[in-house]
Amino acid sequence: MRLSAQTRAAAIGLARERVEDLRFLKGRGHYIDDVILDGMLHGVVLRSPVAHARIKSIDTSAVLAMPGVKAVFTARDLGETVLIPLRAASLPGYERSFLQPPFAVDKVRYVGEPVAFVVADTPYRAEDALERIEVDYEPLPAVTDWASANRDSVLHDHAGTNVASSYRVTRGDPSVVAGADYVRSERLRCHRHSGVPLETRGLVAQWDAAQQRLRVWGAAKVAFANRRILAGMIGLPETAIDLIEVDIGGGFGVRGEFYPEDFIVPFAARALERPVKWIEDRREHLMATNHAREVDCELQIACRADGTILALSGSIFVDLGAYVRTNGSMAPSNTAAFLPGPYRIPHFACDVNVFTSNKTPIGSFRGPGRFEANFFRERMIDIAARDLGIDPVEMRRRNLLTAQEMPYDPGALIPNSATSPYDSGDYALALSGVIAASEWDRLHALSGRIVDGWHHGVGVACFVESGGAGPRECTRLRLADDGTIDLYTGCSTLGQGHETSFAQICADALGIAPEAVRVFHGSTTDLAEGFGTYGGRAAVMGGSAILDAARAFIEQARPLAVGLFGSPNEELVWRDGAFFSADGMRQTNLAELAGAARMNGRVLDVEGAFNNTKLTYSYGANVAHVAVDIKTGRVKVLGYWAVEDVGRMINPLIVHGQMIGGIVQGLGGTFFDEFIYDEDGQLLNASLADYLLPTASDFPSINCISLEHARSTTNPLGVKAAGEGGIVAVAATVANAVSAALAPLGVGINTLPITPVRIWRAAQESMTTTATSGSQGN
Repeated sequence: MRLSAQTRAAAIGLARERVEDLRFLKGRGHYIDDVILDGMLHGVVLRSPVAHARIKSIDTSAVLAMPGVKAVFTARDLGETVLIPLRAASLPGYERSFLQPPFAVDKVRYVGEPVAFVVADTPYRAEDALERIEVDYEPLPAVTDWASANRDSVLHDHAGTNVASSYRVTRGDPSVVAGADYVRSERLRCHRHSGVPLETRGLVAQWDAAQQRLRVWGAAKVAFANRRILAGMIGLPETAIDLIEVDIGGGFGVRGEFYPEDFIVPFAARALERPVKWIEDRREHLMATNHAREVDCELQIACRADGTILALSGSIFVDLGAYVRTNGSMAPSNTAAFLPGPYRIPHFACDVNVFTSNKTPIGSFRGPGRFEANFFRERMIDIAARDLGIDPVEMRRRNLLTAQEMPYDPGALIPNSATSPYDSGDYALALSGVIAASEWDRLHALSGRIVDGWHHGVGVACFVESGGAGPRECTRLRLADDGTIDLYTGCSTLGQGHETSFAQICADALGIAPEAVRVFHGSTTDLAEGFGTYGGRAAVMGGSAILDAARAFIEQARPLAVGLFGSPNEELVWRDGAFFSADGMRQTNLAELAGAARMNGRVLDVEGAFNNTKLTYSYGANVAHVAVDIKTGRVKVLGYWAVEDVGRMINPLIVHGQMIGGIVQGLGGTFFDEFIYDEDGQLLNASLADYLLPTASDFPSINCISLEHARSTTNPLGVKAAGEGGIVAVAATVANAVSAALAPLGVGINTLPITPVRIWRAAQESMTTTATSGSQGN
């Protein structure tokens, strides 16, 4: 196959406005609650009001007599207990089975766990019916932290323990610690919070008894994996199930699960032979959709006097919640694996302890494990730098991996997973970039100083972020009659702009205008196989699959062009979306090729795929400038700077938007978002009146710089993940800045979130201690 250089301006790298945005801005999005089918019923979930109890009885008789109620389903209607399987790689100990059933069977294990599902002709009648279900609970002691997890109350009786997994990862020689001039240990904590997309979850399921076919609308992130899980649980072949993606109002990782409702709603539709819709309300979302991030850490750093890091070691304690969900291994394994980060650390060791508790199960949330690990590690580096009297930037620069060390093997730090080396990068370049952009030297001179009553501080943090999760992604290209291209991808889209960026990749590969490509995504009806959008993989895997499909498209179009030209195959050249004769005097375009295919009774419809198990690693550095009022505990972020190398930008506007969005979401997780439980396992803030989120007035000035210095070597596009780099270093950067501001008071931030109360108390305690010491000295 002969290909010439494209003469059309390259589409990759263009800062195109997102084509999908106009549809949304005009109110033309088609979301799950917009799906209305003839004869559709409505379901609501009865959820446990207690955290831990035995179910003695469930009486639904009064409900079934209510007007409009069609059915009530509980665990007993499922027959043999079915469990939602793990999708991510397992961890040692998970084989004891801490998996979740769709309905609580003999016990409830967290507030919000599904107990029953009422189906009625209107959602209001279904809601009213919930109040008539009588459940007799026998309360049991609640497990709410690591200490109570080791007491007598066991969530899963068959397992005999609340410790779901306990393992150790290590690399390097521990004897290097003997050469350390400095050793420091700290306890740190990252709090429980999660993603709160604008649109809550929802499903519509329809069973076609005549065709023995199940259709489910509302698929998100991993439609093909969820179809596989649903087929196994409900007893149908995969080919008898269609999962259809509609527009999604945000994801942030929390949609990447197979939730109990993903089984319950299709089960009800099949049992009743009527379409069933379920829409989650916000209270349900906060108590039942994935929680994330709750990790305690005991960490030790060992250094030479010049700041060279010799070792990082310690233990993490991960609160898993009540069950292992489909992504239940991701946060524990990633937290440990990313503790070394972008640094050269001769010895690393971490004991990972994962325990079950009577809280909502955890799962993936934007940057799972990396947000936590970066906070722990970067705080330790700042503490060491301050103790050693070394500038925090210089300490990082001294220990960062160099471009000459790439590819770098981080070691086998995730159980049951292959090692994937850091592919490329100049980490010091990113650090230098953010230092220059933020005018670090000028700002750093303010650290610890009081200006107009505000304590100023500047913080820095570095990170490395994996992406491009394999093993495979698929794409299909279909030539329409008018010569435009319909692109079908196995990736899902939840606001990332794939309809724009994927069109650019396809346009670049075929030498056509991006406007000539229509992108369809995330539905099992479009492709025989697909994998979805998670782990920063869409551009890496999905984009590379588009390249493969484009090559196949040109190859399969060639015989049609030969027929039109009457010329030997080797004399045709593909350029600018058309075949040209060797002398360039004649051409046939895509519309003519579509006509030729139609004349032959066929449609030009090809598939492509990309297979890869090696990850990409984007990297970067952030700087924050804060001011703290110790009288109120208030923190103002006066400026935020972020530099990230993403290898290659498909669309700079989209990359910029991802960085800004990630940083804002990270600021929410640093200052506001927090799930609070009492000692009985009751969630105390299951509404947006109490679960605080950042608003427009909370955003600081954010300055983002995207680099294309080090292209990835693991995919033909050279791209790296760009969706999570914005969030993963925010807490670390801000905590270092606040700690720098309060350093004269001896206050450091080792616990998230950074709330006014926490700041005020720490400052008051410090000043009280100082005053007491002074009076004793006198």
